[in-house]
Amino acid sequence: MNKNILKTGVQYYINNNLNTDILSVLLKRSKFDAISSKELAQQIEGKKKCSSKLPTWFGTAKIYYPPKINIEQSSSEKTASYKASLVNGNSLLDVTGGFGVDSYFFGQHIHEVTQCEISKELSEITAYNLPVLGAINVKVLNTDGIDYLEKFDGIFDWIYIDPSRRDKSKGKVFKLSDCVPDVTEHLELLKVKSKGILLKTSPLLDITKGLKELGNVKEIHVVAVNNEVKEVLWVIKDNNHVEPLLKTINLKNSADEVYIFKRSEENSIQSEFSVPLKYLYEPNAAILKAGAFKAIGNQFHLKKLHEHTHLYTSEKKVKFPGRIFKILSVYPYNKKSIAALQTDKANITIRNFPVSVADIRKKHKIKEGGNLYLFFIKDLNDKLQILKCAKT
Repeated sequence: MNKNILKTGVQYYINNNLNTDILSVLLKRSKFDAISSKELAQQIEGKKKCSSKLPTWFGTAKIYYPPKINIEQSSSEKTASYKASLVNGNSLLDVTGGFGVDSYFFGQHIHEVTQCEISKELSEITAYNLPVLGAINVKVLNTDGIDYLEKFDGIFDWIYIDPSRRDKSKGKVFKLSDCVPDVTEHLELLKVKSKGILLKTSPLLDITKGLKELGNVKEIHVVAVNNEVKEVLWVIKDNNHVEPLLKTINLKNSADEVYIFKRSEENSIQSEFSVPLKYLYEPNAAILKAGAFKAIGNQFHLKKLHEHTHLYTSEKKVKFPGRIFKILSVYPYNKKSIAALQTDKANITIRNFPVSVADIRKKHKIKEGGNLYLFFIKDLNDKLQILKCAKT
């Protein structure tokens, strides 16, 4: 960590070059004797990446930015704030602290937060930044979190762990056992040293497999931001013997969408099916990830288009956690119907359909965009159809 970067003149240069091409910064000789062009580029690139993802960091003077990979792997402020709302108490250990975003927000709900980070450089940067941000109740340690926990003589109210989902060749992994640290290997240690565990996993982790590997899961939170699933959170309590709640949350710029269910409810429900009616409903991405394919239709008194076409319909419009469309017309899927649409531009979605969006666009010369929405689906009679819709 080069503290010369924090000098007023250097900070002025960084702030005034946020729109400058990074390559040009790298290729030019640095204006500052004690700072390399590479270091300047890292600060400019890091700050730019924080503008929307981490606005508190972006808007605070004299923040020191790590390499962009550390910012990319961090939680966003929206998701960090949400996960922090799930914990309370006197003490929390963040086993894999990283850039300190989660620890910062945990510190708003927990009296004392201890963050472990194995990278010396990143640990030093985070230890500097957090007090600048006002998080004076977060202690940053440059150590392996699991090693620290094995030597720790006590019990935390909470342990939070976000294992790395990249292997040694920096490829992405999605199984719990392939992450670092391996939560399944250290699960008993985490349980013995805490009253509760909060685990963050990849959006691609299979929930059924996760339940089998973890056991005693109290709650599962599937978190999306503006309809893109960002993370799956597991609340683990060793004394929990009841069926876990599945909570889906879609964090939006307007009102958040929350839907809660249990798998036993989902499995016991029989869906009602129908041809497309007046309105079409598409559940948000968090609900689809959580697998509430029957429960969601049942709760909102909607009929399903097909067992494996996770779209719903009704004659009267109802409030719904997802997108709602008015169905303008229904066509069988063929060349004549495509011509009848009389459009060369539309938003296309496929559900339980044998042709990809890319192939549909290429084959029928339909560009992306506009106010028209086309759903290519399989109906209750296994017929391929096109639903021409407008967003409500």
